[in-house]
Amino acid sequence: MDDRKTIYITLATVFLSAVAFLFSCENDETQIQNFKKEQQKVITPLTNSWDIAIPNQKIPEGLVSLSAKSCGVCHQQHYKEWKHSTHSHAWTDPQFQAEIAKESSPFMCINCHIPLQNQQEFIVTGLVNGDIYQPVSHRNPHFDQALQQEGINCASCHVRDGAILGPTGTAKAPHKTIKDTLHLSENLCISCHNAVAVVTPQLACTFETGDEWKKGPYFGNKNCKSCHMPDTIRSIVPGYERRKSRQHYFMGSGIPKFIDKPTKMLNGLFIEPLNFKHNSKTGDTLHFDVDITNKYAGHKVPTGDPERFIIIEQSIYDKDSTLVSQRKHRIGEEWEWYPKAKKITDNNLLPNEKRSFSFEFIKPNKKDLYYVLKVSKHRSTPENKAYNKLPESYPLSITIFEKKYALD
Repeated sequence: MDDRKTIYITLATVFLSAVAFLFSCENDETQIQNFKKEQQKVITPLTNSWDIAIPNQKIPEGLVSLSAKSCGVCHQQHYKEWKHSTHSHAWTDPQFQAEIAKESSPFMCINCHIPLQNQQEFIVTGLVNGDIYQPVSHRNPHFDQALQQEGINCASCHVRDGAILGPTGTAKAPHKTIKDTLHLSENLCISCHNAVAVVTPQLACTFETGDEWKKGPYFGNKNCKSCHMPDTIRSIVPGYERRKSRQHYFMGSGIPKFIDKPTKMLNGLFIEPLNFKHNSKTGDTLHFDVDITNKYAGHKVPTGDPERFIIIEQSIYDKDSTLVSQRKHRIGEEWEWYPKAKKITDNNLLPNEKRSFSFEFIKPNKKDLYYVLKVSKHRSTPENKAYNKLPESYPLSITIFEKKYALD
C-alpha cells in the first residue's frame, strides 16, 4: 500500500506541475500580448481648434473671480443682458446635457459650451492612436464647478494671460485692461460658430455660419457683431461717462432654453403677405401667397444647428376657431444619421433670397371664415425631444409672425 500511495503522490505532483507550467505559459503569453498592445499605443496630439480648450486663466489683478456674476458688480447692464442670452445657458441647456450624456458623445463637444479650461474637470492632452473616444486626460487642479455653470461667460471672451481684453484698453479700470479689437473680432465668434468636421461616420459636426457669411453679400462690410451685438451709447460702469458700447444679449433665434428665461430674438426675415380676393362666393378658388425674404441676415436662415427649421402655416378657420384647411411649408435641412451621416436636402434661405409660398382653397358654403398666416422658428422636433427625454417644459419653438385676415 505504501508503494502504491507513493506512486499516486508522484503522479499527482507531476500533474500539478504540468498544469502550473501550462498556466505559466498562458500568463507569459498574455503578458507578451499586453506588452505588445502597450507598445502599439501611440499618443497623437490635438490638432483641431475645437479639440482644445482655452488654457487655464489666472484671475487678473484687481478682480476676485472669473465669474460673470463678479463682473456684474460693476458692469451691471452688460451682466443683465448676458443673463438673457443663450450663451449663459450653453452648459445648463437640457438638450446639450442629454447629448453629452450619450456614449457616442466625444470629449471635444464641451469646448464650445464651456470654453475655459477652468470650467472643465479634466485636461485632455492627446488621443490614444488618434481615437477620439480614448482621450489622454488628467484632473484639472483649477477646475471651478460654479464657473462651469455659467457656460460662455465674460471671461470666455475677455480674459487672457492675466488681463482683460477690451475695445479701448482704458487705464481708468481697477483691473489690468489691454486693447485688443483683433481678438474681439468676428474671428472669436467663428471659432465656435464655424466648426465643420466628420467626427465618426454617424457623427458630423456641421456649424457653417462663418462660411455662409464669408460667401454672402455682407462680407467685408458687416460682421457678426454688427447684427448680434449692435452699438449702443451708455456708461460702462454706473457713474462713468457715457461712450460707445455693444449690447450683450447675443440676439439670435430667440428660442429660449428655459420657458421662464426669455432671450432676445433677431429676425432676419421679411414676411410679406400678398393681396388675395376678399369678396368671394361659394365655389371660388382662393389663392393665398406670401413672399419670405432673408433680407437682414448675412448668412443662411436658419443657420447653425442642422436640426433647426422654419414652418410657414397657411390655414383657414371658421368662426368657432375650427381648422377647415391648412398647408404647411418647411425651410431647413434634412439629414440621414445612420448608417452614415449625410445631408439629404437643404432649402435654407440664402442672404437676400426671396421665396414664394402658395395655398389654394375652394370656398365652401360657409360664412365667417378667416385666413391665418403663421411663421415659426423651431429648434428641434417633438420626436427628438421625447427621444432625449427632455422635460415637458423645454421650449422647442417660437412664433415670429402671426396675422388673421377675414375672408368676407
